[in-house]
Amino acid sequence: VQLVESGGGLVQTGGSLRLSCAGSGAIYRLNVMSWYRRAPGKSRELVATSTSGGSIYYADSVKGRFTISRDNTKNTVYLQMNSLKPEDTAVYYCNFQNWDGVDYWGQGTQVTVSS
Repeated sequence: VQLVESGGGLVQTGGSLRLSCAGSGAIYRLNVMSWYRRAPGKSRELVATSTSGGSIYYADSVKGRFTISRDNTKNTVYLQMNSLKPEDTAVYYCNFQNWDGVDYWGQGTQVTVSS
């Protein structure tokens, strides 16, 4: 199983980026798709989660600015990030979890927001 992220980069404050994470390989019974991030000197933070049942969660820090979506036919999850702030600078990781509780992680993509 491999998760490949794309879409990171450098953007100015107030700008937008769209992250994608495509899963390939033997992914079965996929339930939860999530985005996490780790800023320099900080612990990993859950940013957004989408469940197969349609539930969505956002961290308070990104509510109203970020949107998570998924395409189950492509085993792909997206994160649309608008109104970016310097404090959003981090390495962003996607995570898939199946119904058996098995986790899969992407390699991470850097997002840098300049002030």
